[in-house]
Amino acid sequence: MYQKILVATDGSTLSKKAVNHAIGLAALANAELVALKVVPRYPQSYFEGGLALQAEEVARVEKQWSDDAQAIVAAVQKTASGKKVNCRTAVVKSDLVSDAIIAAAKKHKCDLIVMASHGRRGVKRLLLGSETQQVLTHSTVPVLVLR
Repeated sequence: MYQKILVATDGSTLSKKAVNHAIGLAALANAELVALKVVPRYPQSYFEGGLALQAEEVARVEKQWSDDAQAIVAAVQKTASGKKVNCRTAVVKSDLVSDAIIAAAKKHKCDLIVMASHGRRGVKRLLLGSETQQVLTHSTVPVLVLR
């Protein structure tokens, strides 16, 4: 079955459901779990939608995002260990979430990606995009999507 499962999480209620399913599946398959949180880079220019901030302030914001991400994956690891599932954590800094998820799956030699989808349709999907759709389209590793 599966040897190593990557679960992508953002800490939201919906992604927590995906985490719980991934932990349960890993327990059933006696597989290792990799908990991944992708952290965006702070926009550096006006044209990227950001405000002009001092470098120290940008560094402080990015550190806060990284610390929050570490807390999210640490919570996954704690839950997994309570279910006797071996779990590694990974926090990746990238503006391209779907690419980072696929790259992490390759790096950690995962044979399944588990992630949540908000199920947006129409204009919301067009405006907000779909990282899940990008992973489904470009991944060579099987993807389990939960809603």
